[in-house]
Amino acid sequence: MKCAICKQGELRPGPATVTLTKDALTLVVKEVPALVCSNCGEEYVDKETTASLLRTANEAARAGVQVDVRTFTHAA
Repeated sequence: MKCAICKQGELRPGPATVTLTKDALTLVVKEVPALVCSNCGEEYVDKETTASLLRTANEAARAGVQVDVRTFTHAA
């Protein structure tokens, strides 16, 4: 599949780093499974992974976390 951004590169499975902010929270998640453009590096995360990331961010925000860096883990 071609990249929607640069229209040149092919999308290949690879890790992404996702940064989410909500109110006072900044959450950085490394090693997120994604499709990554071979040309420009744009990262595409699927719907299920996005839902997992948002749940994690909401839980961290409710716990009062301000800054956190994590490695992605698949929900059990």
